[in-house]
Amino acid sequence: MATMSAKNVSRDETGREHVRSALAVAGRGLPIVLEPVDAGIDPAAWCAANRAWLDELLADHGAVLLRNFPLPSPADFSRTARAVWGDLFSDYGDLPRNSAGENIYESTPYPANQMILFHNESSHLANWPMRISFHCVTPAAKGGCTPLLDTRALMNQIESGVMANFRERGLLYVRNFSEGIEPTWQRFFHTDDRATVEKMCRDAGSAYEWRPNGSLRVSRRAQAVSRHPVTGDDVFFNQIQHHHIACVDEETRDGLRALFDDDDLPRHVYYGDGSPIPDDVMAYLGELYESVAVRVPWQRGDMLVLDNMLTAHARDPFEGPRHIVVAMGRMSG
Repeated sequence: MATMSAKNVSRDETGREHVRSALAVAGRGLPIVLEPVDAGIDPAAWCAANRAWLDELLADHGAVLLRNFPLPSPADFSRTARAVWGDLFSDYGDLPRNSAGENIYESTPYPANQMILFHNESSHLANWPMRISFHCVTPAAKGGCTPLLDTRALMNQIESGVMANFRERGLLYVRNFSEGIEPTWQRFFHTDDRATVEKMCRDAGSAYEWRPNGSLRVSRRAQAVSRHPVTGDDVFFNQIQHHHIACVDEETRDGLRALFDDDDLPRHVYYGDGSPIPDDVMAYLGELYESVAVRVPWQRGDMLVLDNMLTAHARDPFEGPRHIVVAMGRMSG
């Protein structure tokens, strides 16, 4: 369970105490929890006035949890997220939109009894959000945490030989838009025009191939390790666990391989030279991730803000209704 430590207070120009800060888990650097002292605080106005401090906290900790602020609805979350980082990203093809607005998304529609593994959002693409935030409308009755992973801490713990391969060879992500399993390419790219899709792929530095059945294969070479533009830290910034077939549960993996050759799997990732990333490397990373991960149970109204390069996230299995919405902003590039 989460514990509070290292309490501090933020003050406005009059010196009036209005926000407490504390680490959520003793001995772990993330997330830092902010709680209002004043019941009537406006979260959007407060975030707008304290944006510079929030940026400092994110650079230091990688994750900030706003707890017990008055954030009852996705619309309130949308307004506060805009106050944190300005314009929200409005063209994300992987998630369904929320009715609160075109820039707010529902969380990934993935079976409740399975874990969504660790990843940095859109790190397999040419551009990614530097900020991603989650809002808890309804916490699950059981489970459903959003585990967090410090990508700077990982750099110090991954065995040197394993890290050298990722640094030197990079990654190759392959995605097949297979109807019924992945979003169709029409939905993902928001167009039915192949020429438009081809231009978008070229602009993003991705290779593309139209398959005989009309589906689309897209591949892209990307980094496994990146340097953070603000802190200067090297970070393990990627989606290898989210894409590698060895990380899928056994039943699903067997089902996918019964339907597809490895080259035709909906998602897969290789070293940048196209050679396979061994399953034992992925098993080693999976154990390491769990040893570093931090879990803080959701409370209704929570708003979690991440620096997407400093912090990877996942989703635990859960029981009962769970409603988390998502916003992204400050796109790289």
